[in-house]
Amino acid sequence: MTIAPGLLPEGLRDRLPPQAEAASRLMHRVIVAIGRHGYARVMPPLAEFEESLVGRLKSGRAQDLLRMVDPVSQRMLALRPDITAQIGRIAATRMGHVPRPLRLAYGGPVIKLRATQLRPERELMQAGAELIGHDGIAAVAEILRVALDALRAAGVRDITIDLTLPDLVETLAGGALPIPPARVPAIRALLDAKDAGGLAGADAAAYLPLLAAAGPIEAALERLRALDVGGALDTRLAAVEAIAATVGADVALTLDPTERHGFEYQSWIGFSLFGGGLSGEIGRGGTYTILHPDGREEPAVGFSLFLDPLVDAGLGVEPARRVFLPLGHDSDDGVKLRAEGWTTIAALAETDEPVGCTHILRQGQPQPL
Repeated sequence: MTIAPGLLPEGLRDRLPPQAEAASRLMHRVIVAIGRHGYARVMPPLAEFEESLVGRLKSGRAQDLLRMVDPVSQRMLALRPDITAQIGRIAATRMGHVPRPLRLAYGGPVIKLRATQLRPERELMQAGAELIGHDGIAAVAEILRVALDALRAAGVRDITIDLTLPDLVETLAGGALPIPPARVPAIRALLDAKDAGGLAGADAAAYLPLLAAAGPIEAALERLRALDVGGALDTRLAAVEAIAATVGADVALTLDPTERHGFEYQSWIGFSLFGGGLSGEIGRGGTYTILHPDGREEPAVGFSLFLDPLVDAGLGVEPARRVFLPLGHDSDDGVKLRAEGWTTIAALAETDEPVGCTHILRQGQPQPL
């Protein structure tokens, strides 16, 4: 089968000017904003042994992995679909001796095995931060502040945070709303699908009110507190309320207590991030558990931002200041202009035109075209 020239695999694409520059610019802004909170950047590899990617986070699964055999070691490699698991590996091994809390930042491409209708791209640019050693209220509040600062640095406005309680069903199933352990996955699936009819069954009807609890944070917390669960959620809801109080009034807060899509390894709290004028979520995070080689479990909390929707929306693109340097110009003039922040385009022949330039060099000074 002949492949058409320039054809790329489904879900992969070239970034051309000016979007390629915008993506690089946004990554720099986000990483700098995260770093100002004390998060040191690490750069894990794009691929590593499969077992390292799937065995470091508690409840993490071998899904969405693009695999290949390493010709050197003859072991199975996988391209990372997410960088968080790699940060967990680094924290548990290479930096296992570093005092906690450990604050790490990262940024780079990830590869998905399959695209989705909401996100047709398989290669994505991801940036984020992980706070390792703590997963309490103060740690979650800090991570949310860092995420908000990073999004604002990228130019995102009208930010919304949608909180969720990923282990809510397990918490209730073991006590206040008992169901057999074997039925927990089915109940979670019904809640994920917002299937009120399915939840009306005999052993699941008690979970039906959870669907109606989703909405703005104040109303959602009130509905959850009204549920007859014997105070099983009091501590959890008080923590959510305390975290919400640390978020500025310019950020909209919602709560969907049963949302689990994309929160497979998160523990007691998770969140999705949205921005005004941007389609779909632009970030996700929450608390989770890192597994150490000796079996020890360590709490952590973090977030990942998806930069591609920001680039597609035009963020990160800056007006060009491009000056055309005619043939025979003084090279010192070009050096001076570049030091001042200009982009210089030098003529290679007398017939060259200042295509794409905003200025032309005349008598040692840039003149508007």
